Amino acid sequence: MSTVSINLGSRSYDIRIGRGLLSIPEEITRWVKGKQVFIISNEIVAPLYLDRLKASLDSYEVHELLLPDGEQTKNLENFSLVLDKMLSVPCNRSVTVIALGGGVVGDLAGFVAASYLRGVNLIQVPTTLLSQVDSSVGGKTGVNHELGKNMIGAFYQPKRVLIDTETLCTLDPRQLSSGLAEVIKYGLIADHELFCWLELNMESVLALDPLAIEHVVTRSCINKSKIVEQDELEGGVRALLNLGHTFGHAIETATGYASWLHGEAVATGIMMAAHMSSLYGWLGKKECDRVERLLGKAALPASPFQGIGPAKMLELMQLDKKVQDGQLRLVLLKGLGNASVIEGPDSKYLNATLEYFAGKD
Repeated sequence: MSTVSINLGSRSYDIRIGRGLLSIPEEITRWVKGKQVFIISNEIVAPLYLDRLKASLDSYEVHELLLPDGEQTKNLENFSLVLDKMLSVPCNRSVTVIALGGGVVGDLAGFVAASYLRGVNLIQVPTTLLSQVDSSVGGKTGVNHELGKNMIGAFYQPKRVLIDTETLCTLDPRQLSSGLAEVIKYGLIADHELFCWLELNMESVLALDPLAIEHVVTRSCINKSKIVEQDELEGGVRALLNLGHTFGHAIETATGYASWLHGEAVATGIMMAAHMSSLYGWLGKKECDRVERLLGKAALPASPFQGIGPAKMLELMQLDKKVQDGQLRLVLLKGLGNASVIEGPDSKYLNATLEYFAGKD
């Protein structure tokens, strides 16, 4: 087991990482406030892990709500549905919301916790690799809108993040690969050593070797905690965590959050950022090839795609929440392990990248 701390003053908390943590009651109960618990999960995760979680909470008044699986679930309709259920219980101000699931459940449950009675206790129990290495950490919560991904939400830190790496044993291989996009992102923006380690050990990660999994989860959480501690509300350096995301979110929005997993869209977005970085002269062919090969080893897409077109991509990118005063901001690579936020990127390079990957309008 390992612990990664996020130091944010009164909002500080620990990320606990290890195998079998869901079966150790004190890993949960120590962070429950009051006697009411409201668990938010989904129809895929709940049959696997809900009973195990509830066994640790047998002395509490436990309520639960299960949502459909998938990115389409993360919307205002389901946000309202959860609030309706909590109000009908009724849940009081000392209730603890527990998010048991992947990034969709964690984002939505976090937004609920931030909003219900203007803020109640939150514990994140992420069960996918993507949520364990990224979305459960750092306090970003929210829902999608048909015009843009994650456009409605709040920054709201949990009291605890409990990562039981055994939950990855029931994860669909495609979902495992999706999470690896975020791990690769950390290697590219600030941790060249991790990038090189992944090049040598990707097979062990995909095979769910316990030591390899704990390494990538812990290293990713450390990388994210360092950035969040510097910039909790994304006013500066935290924007680096969006490598590939402005492109990727546009892909997800254009396709209705249906055909692409988040990590798959981000992986293609990372490759687009690498391509555009090469046009600036910051990455050579060798470096771009290494990025593409590593994404391929993780079974992630990194090639041109069809059905959207550059004009639609650009339109959706302009709706990205990182746009400031009408000016697009992109995270590009000035080397492997060295990322930078580019404000007002060169339209010539951007258009060339969109045309190469998204085809003709």
